[in-house]
Amino acid sequence: MQVSSHDFKARADKALHDPNLRQALSAMEKGFVSKRQAAVRDLPEFDALRDRAVEIKNHVLENLDHYLERFETQVLAQGGKVHWCASPKEARETILALLRTVEARTCTKGKSMIAEEIALNPFLAANGIEPVETDLGEYIIQLADEPPSHIIGPAVHKTKDQISDLFLEHHQKYGRTARQTDPQALVNEAREILRQKYIDADAGITGANFLIAETGSTVIVTNEGNGDLTQMLPRMHIVIASLEKIVPTIEDACTILRVLARSATGQEFSAYTTFSTGPKREADLDGPAAFHVVLLDNGRSAMIGTELQEALRCIRCGACMNHCPVYQAVGGHAYGWVYPGPIGAVLDPHFVGLEEARHLPSASTFCGRCEQVCPMRIPLPKIMRYWRQQAFERKLAPPPERMAVQLWAWLVRRPALYHFATRIAAYLLGRFGAERGYFRRLPLAGGWTRGRDMPAPSGRTFHDLWRTSGRGRGEAE
Repeated sequence: MQVSSHDFKARADKALHDPNLRQALSAMEKGFVSKRQAAVRDLPEFDALRDRAVEIKNHVLENLDHYLERFETQVLAQGGKVHWCASPKEARETILALLRTVEARTCTKGKSMIAEEIALNPFLAANGIEPVETDLGEYIIQLADEPPSHIIGPAVHKTKDQISDLFLEHHQKYGRTARQTDPQALVNEAREILRQKYIDADAGITGANFLIAETGSTVIVTNEGNGDLTQMLPRMHIVIASLEKIVPTIEDACTILRVLARSATGQEFSAYTTFSTGPKREADLDGPAAFHVVLLDNGRSAMIGTELQEALRCIRCGACMNHCPVYQAVGGHAYGWVYPGPIGAVLDPHFVGLEEARHLPSASTFCGRCEQVCPMRIPLPKIMRYWRQQAFERKLAPPPERMAVQLWAWLVRRPALYHFATRIAAYLLGRFGAERGYFRRLPLAGGWTRGRDMPAPSGRTFHDLWRTSGRGRGEAE
């Protein structure tokens, strides 16, 4: 995917004025958010599982070399091969070389953010190999020639009418000349067309939700079964994954799986959870003849021991973006690279450079919802603050912005003056906004009021209300 994070403001402004995007994103609160709440409520031990999941990942990150070496040993023992790649270029070329050993002309693909990270599809197409996305969301955006806008819902930005138009345009060559509008009919049409793609594919490429060190197994979770067909029908199965996906044991993987689906889609478990261990055995009825795991670093090892290490606990559930008011307003494409939302604001500056992605850590209200719902308890606002500080110290922001930050820092270090200034501001805003209850426009707040109204304050600051409520004096509620 082409890096364009530096266009965040322009992309966000365009997104705020896109009626189709507004319609598509409006379903997120009712879908992802409410379903997660229900799933968590029905599992009393959810927080205890989160704590255990964090312990597992922290242990792995502290012993990453050990578990990766053990994983490779087990893969080799099962008849597979592991390929170590430091960069996206090396990973792309490794995959291409593997595909050429079976003279591949087409390959089916399961959903993989790592494949997006290394821009695998255009690379394969440029080298004469047709990649076919088999996840329904990925298939839709492949037809639209767009990158995914969400980690687990790649086409969440598309409306049903837009999908109907895409299918009508691209499926006529398969004899599908009627425009379908029923969601189930659209699913059935895609399923029928993809069925032959699975059969014709020379190789299958999947990602991995987990790599299990004790067995050399890879794990994927899907709701469509496409991952199973992708890896079982072709002659070769290639798994592409990043280093931090490793876990010590099957039991550890199952622990994290219990919080993954609930956090992602509000399910107890995904419909399909598939463990793959090596190529087809002599007695097996189906499966690939060759099994390869391509492990990508791409700067992840450099995150160990830094302020960014905790971000490597991410299990790609998408909960942070599902609950983020900024993501819900502008969608994923505004972020300009593979990882959108709060996790993108944390990861993208590392992967593509802070110069390109400096706006992303500032694209947050710091409401804390992302950290609150993260199953791996990643301190996302804390890491975004780190990037903001780095951008300020490296003078990447324009002078007016840096001056505003310096003025704010000067003011908050003087509590008496700060309280006086905020009382004046609260009083004036409360008085002038009392009749309507909100402001459509405010000086120095154009970035806020272009996309939403600014509620008028009550006329008193939080500190004043706290004191008069009795809580500020330490009284009981």
